Amino acid sequence: MTDDPLYRPTADSQTGTATTEHAAARGEGGEWHQHPGSDKERMTTAQGAPVRDNQNTLRAGARGPALLEDVHFREKMFHFDHERIPERVVHARGYGAHGYLEVTEAIPELTSASLFQKAGTRVPAFVRFSTVAGNKGSADLARDVRGFAVKLYTDEGNWDIVGNNIPVFFIQDAMKFPDLIHAAKSAPDRGFPQAQTAHDNFWDFISLMPEAMHMVMWTMSDRAIPRSFRFMEGFGVHTFRFVNAEGESHYVKFHWKPKLGLQSVTWDEAMKIMGADPDFHRRDLWTAIQSGDFPEWELGVQVFDDDFADSFDFDVLDATKLIPEEEVPVRIIGRLVLDRMVDNFFAEIEQVAFCTQNIVPGIDFTNDPLLQGRNFSYLDTQLKRLGGPNFTHLPINAPKCPFHHFQQDGHMAMHAPKGRANYEPNSWSQGGPRTDPDTGFRSYPERVEGEKRRLRPESFADHYSQARQFYRSQTGIEQKHIADALIFELSKVETPAIRERLVSHLPHIDEGLAKAVAEGLGLAQLPDTAEAARAPVDLKASDRLSILKNGPDAFKGRKLGLLVTDGADAALVRALQEAVDKAGGMVEVVAPHIFGVTLSDDEELPAQQKVEGGPSVLYDAVAIVVSKDGAEALAQMPAARSFVADAHVHAKFIAYSPDAETLLDRAGVGEPDAGMVRLDKAKDASGFVKICGALRFWDRVA
Repeated sequence: MTDDPLYRPTADSQTGTATTEHAAARGEGGEWHQHPGSDKERMTTAQGAPVRDNQNTLRAGARGPALLEDVHFREKMFHFDHERIPERVVHARGYGAHGYLEVTEAIPELTSASLFQKAGTRVPAFVRFSTVAGNKGSADLARDVRGFAVKLYTDEGNWDIVGNNIPVFFIQDAMKFPDLIHAAKSAPDRGFPQAQTAHDNFWDFISLMPEAMHMVMWTMSDRAIPRSFRFMEGFGVHTFRFVNAEGESHYVKFHWKPKLGLQSVTWDEAMKIMGADPDFHRRDLWTAIQSGDFPEWELGVQVFDDDFADSFDFDVLDATKLIPEEEVPVRIIGRLVLDRMVDNFFAEIEQVAFCTQNIVPGIDFTNDPLLQGRNFSYLDTQLKRLGGPNFTHLPINAPKCPFHHFQQDGHMAMHAPKGRANYEPNSWSQGGPRTDPDTGFRSYPERVEGEKRRLRPESFADHYSQARQFYRSQTGIEQKHIADALIFELSKVETPAIRERLVSHLPHIDEGLAKAVAEGLGLAQLPDTAEAARAPVDLKASDRLSILKNGPDAFKGRKLGLLVTDGADAALVRALQEAVDKAGGMVEVVAPHIFGVTLSDDEELPAQQKVEGGPSVLYDAVAIVVSKDGAEALAQMPAARSFVADAHVHAKFIAYSPDAETLLDRAGVGEPDAGMVRLDKAKDASGFVKICGALRFWDRVA
């Protein structure tokens, strides 16, 4: 084991080709050479002390806990946490709702956490969804990781599962988090681009961090552009511990699985949705809950012991890795239901403070170096963002169980403690709370030993195998979307060497992917393949990693865009409305005028959208029920033609009345395919809604 960084990613100053340096980068006398191609000054702390290692936190042993005495890490994270006010540095764009977690299976053999002792137990919950990179005013559909943070108000205190919709992360050590976010955010010299990673700084950083390649596959996949919060998974990301009443420990990873199944949009749709409705995800959650269609997720756990951890091909403390569900199945133990919107956006969604350190008896941490850093960072962040130490007094953050302590005063204190004693131990008869050795929180007594070193364990060294597994677990359509996303992002990078350096990593993941991206960027040839700290291996494909392999088979919770005109067949319109309602979906009427239309039976049908403001990208499937004159009029409208053309290009299921064929022709839609259903009679509507359960007719664009 060495205390040098596991690798020192560099770039040749002439070609930009990625290389990997080990301890040989030092001179014969042990002095550090300048970064190749660099004339930069020596890195120091803010106090001027030279920095030896900016890659790894100081820890006890190769896989031991991070140490509080790491002044470089603390200073770096402290300054990063206090960079901006008042919005969050990351996850600024968020939305949330109240609900509850109901335990469906008791697991006292695994954990002493009170909420898991009896099936049927319910605890209040608050969930905040978010994007990472954009500010509060950015759009919902940016390609980004989505935060999935859950606050559970248990009878033993608040438990925060502060996760994402992707189970892995870009970096292995929290030391690199400020650098990651600096690279992803707007460039400091120009203040753009906003809420996107398609720029030089981000890909420069990523191309020099091989450990990020697994996460790159996820963020370039459709997982990074979910259809809505209701259709995305959540993950706790890190490995935690369950500890039972006997003090026995098991490792655990947390999963949130949407009852409505997984669904994403295409990138072209995402860009158009951001223009049509930048609040698309917020509006979707609001509409669903207000209409009584409460979103629901299953709480699942992957539980394993030390024997499995020791036999696993990767380190369970490495946040850039996951455990395939085929190796450790997810056990469903609860359900999360969101059933109430907030009363005030600022008081609840903006002021809610999540902290990874907020756990309850029966839950404990592991030595995951990213988790250890987050445990330090979050409390410090809340202090800066919410103005003082009393942010726990705010109703959204306060426990719902009794709480007693000697913390007092401070900025914006909202409690008025009574009595003389504000310290412990004390001898007063009314001396306040006392510790409880029997039920109080007890850390798992893990044995820790080792030298104090800044290091990255060798078990963290394989950066490509799981990236390869993820890519090869996708369907052909999903693989094409990953390649297209990489081409799009890298085409926005102005520096050729950065583009080439990123592409140099891709042959380790898949040769076909590397060639497709290189061709899409117009590279004359593939760059030399980046050196790998550890050669990747082929892993068995995992179907659970694909969205399309785990799609729904029903239209429940989804929305049909119904384009109508005056004189539209009333029977067809009502049949579609009834079929969608029976399937548990929603219908939104789009018309030439917002007041609606008069149907063939002279009944008026109100509209929710005017055709120019209700493009087909807002819907999961579309139906066009028009009169002959109405079709002719729509065919003259660019927005109506785009409504049809986009639905066709985006592989959506399309139903149409016979008179709509004029509009289809003018929109450039060719011969009808199996994803297009002609509605000759009212009973055809139910058949159309049934096939819409598949969400897309991918054969159209395959």
